[in-house]
Amino acid sequence: MIFLKRVFRGPLVPYFIRWNLMIDREIVKKLVIEKLDERMFLVDISVNERNVINVFVDSYDGLTIDQCVSISRHIEYNLNRDEDDFELQVSSPGLDEKFKVNEQYIKYTGREINVRTVAGVEIQGVMLQANHEGVTIETSSREVVEGEKKKQLHIKQHHLKYEEIKSAKAVISFK
Repeated sequence: MIFLKRVFRGPLVPYFIRWNLMIDREIVKKLVIEKLDERMFLVDISVNERNVINVFVDSYDGLTIDQCVSISRHIEYNLNRDEDDFELQVSSPGLDEKFKVNEQYIKYTGREINVRTVAGVEIQGVMLQANHEGVTIETSSREVVEGEKKKQLHIKQHHLKYEEIKSAKAVISFK
């Protein structure tokens, strides 16, 4: 785009404004996937209007700093800083973040998670199984049973499809 600007009471002089376009999220996604091994998975990518790129990657074995650096360098090497000014951050999602992809459920199999269903029910228990269709969560509680003086341990399994889950995240315990 060309604008005219008056310079010190003199004639109008043309000058150019370059509109900074957002970096395409799909290009970044392609670059990230190129660097993932079979135990790693992409959780999320965001690019804002100021070209701040946030990449969240995880692994079934845990993500190392070296793996994050490798992904970051690969992205930086393949994006042209002369054309696009950007800020890049590559990390794993935090422990207190909600799950965004099915692979996170699979990673947390055998661990305690907290799930809120679309119906508003909150379930906290050990995830017994997770696949690409849904999850099975086992809860245990002490309940009064008629004819007994002490509360009895009641174990229940909840089978949920991903469409039924509004949010889920890992339960952090320091036992």
